[in-house]
This record gives sequence, structure tokens and C-alpha cells, in this order.
Amino acid sequence: MHDVAQAEMKKLSVKSTRKKVWIAIGGVVALGFLLIAVKGLQIFTMISAKPPMPVATVTSAQVKEEDWAPILSAVGSVSAVQGAIVSTELGGVVSQVAFENGGVAKKGDVLIRLETSSEGAQLHTAEADLELARANLQRSRDLAARKVVSKSELDAAESAFGQKQGAVDNTRSMVGKKEVHAPFDGQLGIRQVNVGQMINAGQQVVALTALDPVYVDFALPQQELAKLVTGFEVRVHTDAVSGREFKGKLTAINSMVDTVTRNVSVQATLENPDHALRPGMFAKVEVLLPEKHKALVVPGSAISYAPFGDSVFVIEKKKDPKSGKESQAIRQQFVRVGEARGDFVSIVDGLKPNETIVSTGVFKLRNGMTVTINNDLAPKSQVNPTPVDS
Repeated sequence: MHDVAQAEMKKLSVKSTRKKVWIAIGGVVALGFLLIAVKGLQIFTMISAKPPMPVATVTSAQVKEEDWAPILSAVGSVSAVQGAIVSTELGGVVSQVAFENGGVAKKGDVLIRLETSSEGAQLHTAEADLELARANLQRSRDLAARKVVSKSELDAAESAFGQKQGAVDNTRSMVGKKEVHAPFDGQLGIRQVNVGQMINAGQQVVALTALDPVYVDFALPQQELAKLVTGFEVRVHTDAVSGREFKGKLTAINSMVDTVTRNVSVQATLENPDHALRPGMFAKVEVLLPEKHKALVVPGSAISYAPFGDSVFVIEKKKDPKSGKESQAIRQQFVRVGEARGDFVSIVDGLKPNETIVSTGVFKLRNGMTVTINNDLAPKSQVNPTPVDS
């Protein structure tokens, strides 16, 4: 009996232990479901909640109304009003180079001399013959006055004197042509001959260029021909002289239009006292037309260009209906862009004067964002910008 009782007690103990295990497992499972439910509720709340709009720091600019004169833009080249490659007329041996490379020459200055020993000897002979012919002519005139010689003998003496005079003049001319002179005032280039060199007729000696004033040659489409009149103001910029503007006048318009390009050649004249402009330089040319018109002007960096339309972001004050606190928000405004000039762009439609717009960083913005304005590092827009690496 005692053994039977012990067996029953063991069975009851095993059952109790199993029951406790199942209760523990059920508790763990219930706790797991509870955690999953809480986490799911948190995630749902985060997804359903509207995220706050981020605050972006931007630079700003005002829409300005300015007088813009219409401009015709083109590219051209600087050329000399007077320029020539000085050459020799006769051949010979160079005996003297009378200029320095890159120097300045005045009209009539001797540039080089050629050897003239042979021509000098010929000149002496011709001058001696001329003196003899002059003496014979004088003698014949005296005799003719006394009716000693005939008129034909006097004519022969005068003809002989004229021939000898012509021979002297020709020899002197040959000697003179052995010197090469500057045909006008200008700046010299690099010499192409040396002392002792044997050169032929037509040998190039040095480039001579008059640098003040200079021409700027460029071309404009035939559609602009009716607007052009000589005397219009011209502005010229060149990368070779960064940051400087040259002013001049439109001085010549070609009488023909190029049949290939349908462009008309135009020429402007510029003062160049410091010789900053040199022939052959590339130049950007602007012809200022006399009439002016009002234009709304904004920095070009404020425009967000897109295939579906160009736009800007207008900065406006926005009031929170709950807290009543004011803030600055942006509104995307589509615009029609006009002429660009330097860092600025004219707006044909879409904006009003004195509106405040975002001037830089528009690519990172979206409609309705709250912004703060900080113009401490805002770039300065210019009509004629001069980038450092240009």
C-alpha cells in the first residue's frame, strides 16, 4: 500500500510540473505578442504622423527694375589701324641694324642699312661726269651767246648735262634704297635679319604696327543691319586683359553681306594709349543701341531651369494658425526668362518689382519649405563678371 501511495504522489508531481511549464510558455508567448503589438503601434504612429518641414538656410536677392539698353553681342579680333611687314627694296649685305627688338620707331627712322661701297663708287663717277657736263654746258652757252657755236651744239650740251644729272639721281636713289626707313610711327616686332647677312630684294625685316588707336573687326547677323549706325558706343572685353573694359565707337559697316554666313562685317575703333590691346587678340564685343527699356532683373543663379518651365522661389512671410508665430517660407513661381547679361537675367513675366527671392542653392529646395536668410557669404552678381580662372 505504501508503494502505491508513493507512485500516485510521483504522478501528481509530474503533472504539476508540466502544468507550470505550459503556463510559463504561454506567458512568454503572450509577452511576445504584446511587444509586437506595441512596436507595430509605434511604427504605425510614426508613419501616419506628418513629418515637420525642414528649415533651410538660403541667400536672398530683391527683384530690381532697371533700365536696360538693348545690346548686340558678337566676338571678333583686334587689328591694327596701320600695320606692315617692312621689307627691303633691293638686295645686299646687311651692314647695320639700327633698332632694338620690340622698340618704338618714328616715321622716317632708319631700321637697317645695306653695304653701299659699290654704289658709292658709282655715285662718285657719275658726279664727276656731271661736273664735266655742267662745265661743257656753261662753255657752250657762253659761245652761243657770242654766236660762235650753233644752236644744235648747245642743245647737245644741254642733253648731255641732263643725262649725267639723271645718272647721278639714279645712283643716289640706289644708295638711298640701301637704307630701310619706318613708313609710320609704331611699335617694332622681332627682327628677321642680322648684320653680315646677304639678303634678296623683298626680304622681310621686321613687323611695324601702330597700336593707338586699334580696330576691332566682328560680324553681326543681317537681321541687325537696320539697327546699326556708325557712332554707336561699343564695349570690348578680352580674356588677355582680365577685368578691364575698353570703350570705342562703331566706325564702319561693310557695304556687302556675306553670301555664305549672311553676316555683315562691322568695325569699331578704340583708343589704346597703353598698348594693352594687340592685333590678333580675341575680343568679346557689345554694341549698345540707343533706345532703353525697363526690365526686371534677378541673379542668374536664382533661376531653376527645367524642361517643363523655368521657376524661382519667392520668399514670403507665413503665420502658424495654431501658435501665431511668423516664419519665412518659399513659394515656387514659374517665370519667363528674357535676355541674360553677365550674372543677371531679365524676367519677362512672373515676378513683380521688390519681391524677395532665393538667389542661390535653388536645386535643394521644394515648394512650401521654411527657410532662414543668411547673406553673409552670398556671391556678388556683376554685369561684367571676371572669374579668377578665366
